[in-house]
Amino acid sequence: MREHSCKIEAIEVEKVFSADSEDEVHALGPLDLQVQDGEFVCLVGPSGCGKSTFLRIVAGLLNPTTGRVDIGINPENPTPISMVFQDYGIYPWKTVEGNIRFGLEISGISKSRTKEVAGHWLERMDLTAFAGSYPDTLSGGMRQRVAIARALAVEPEILLMDEPFAALDAQLRQLLQDELLTIWQKEQRTVLFVTHSLEEAIVLGDRVIVMSSRPGKIVLDQKVPFERPRSPELRAQSDFNEFKNELWLCLKGEVEHYLERINSGEGKIGSNDEG
Repeated sequence: MREHSCKIEAIEVEKVFSADSEDEVHALGPLDLQVQDGEFVCLVGPSGCGKSTFLRIVAGLLNPTTGRVDIGINPENPTPISMVFQDYGIYPWKTVEGNIRFGLEISGISKSRTKEVAGHWLERMDLTAFAGSYPDTLSGGMRQRVAIARALAVEPEILLMDEPFAALDAQLRQLLQDELLTIWQKEQRTVLFVTHSLEEAIVLGDRVIVMSSRPGKIVLDQKVPFERPRSPELRAQSDFNEFKNELWLCLKGEVEHYLERINSGEGKIGSNDEG
C-alpha cells in the first residue's frame, strides 16, 4: 500500500494583479488546498476564476500576493515538477524526439538513458513514426501527445496540466483522456489538472475542486465516488451522470454569477485575469 503524504499545500493563497491602484484585479483567494502524494486533483470553475493562475503559482511561474504554497518534493530530483499547457508549449525548432529528450538532456541524464527513455515515450504515445517530424507538421492531438510525453519523460513528482485537451475536438479529447487515465493508473504521479469539463474531471480525478467566480475560492471539494482502476465505459453509467449533475448544480451558480458580472461590465477579462 502506497503511503500518502502531502505533496502540495496552499495556505491562504491570494493573487492580486495591478498595473496601478485603479486597475487592481483580485484574481484568486484566499485559497487553502492540500494535495496528497499520488493524488489526481481536478480544478473546475467559471472562466476568470483563477484556476490557471493558481497552477502557475504552484509551478513557481507566479508569486502569490499573500499566502504560500509548500511543495513536498525530493530536492535531489532534477525536475520535480512538469507542466503541460493548453497551447502545447513544445519547441517548434526541435523534432518530436528532440522535444521529448530536451528535459532529460538539460538534467544531465546520460545519452544512452536519454535515448532509452525517449524511445519508451515515443512508443507509449504512438509517436515512433513521427520521431523526426517537426511540430508544425503534426495535428493538435499529436502535438499534445508530444507535450505529455516530454512532461512525463523526466519522471516528475508533480504534473501540472492546464486544460491540456481544451483545443481538441470531442472525439480526440476523449481518446487522450483515456490515454492519460491509463498512464496515470500505472504511474500514479501527483497531478493537479485544470479543466472546464466536469466529465473530464470525473473520469480522471480522485477529487474535484469547484471554484467560485473571481476571486477564485474553493466552494466544493468532492471525492470522486468511483473505484480505480477505471475504464472509459464509466461515462455510460447512470451514477456517473448523477454525480456530474450534483457537481453542475454547484458550478452553475458560479457560472451565472460570472455572466452577471460580465453583462454588468464589472467582470471584463484583462490580460492577467486568466483561467
